Amino acid sequence: MKIILVILTFLVCVRASAQKVYESRYESTADVVVHVVDYESLADLLVYKEDYESKARGNEGNWYFTTYESKADISVYFTNYSSKADLKIYYVDYESKAGWRNSSKKSLLEN
Repeated sequence: MKIILVILTFLVCVRASAQKVYESRYESTADVVVHVVDYESLADLLVYKEDYESKARGNEGNWYFTTYESKADISVYFTNYSSKADLKIYYVDYESKAGWRNSSKKSLLEN
């Protein structure tokens, strides 16, 4: 019985920690408005795009983009204007570089 409880707890934690993102077509339907900045120093969050859903983890900038909104933990709308964004991101080339530069914005991506 204890082993089943441990397994269920693990599965719930894994599900809750996934950072699956859906790109919304409309600002009004998105949870967060995002702007991609040109320099790492301007970003609130450094994002690494994961190739596999299973590699997306936590609220630490490892994003897996889903095709369907129903499979996403959060929906984002990309704006061309920094002033309209709730969150500024910069894409990094290495998984180890992903993470928050401005932790006060972390709650924007918690579901």
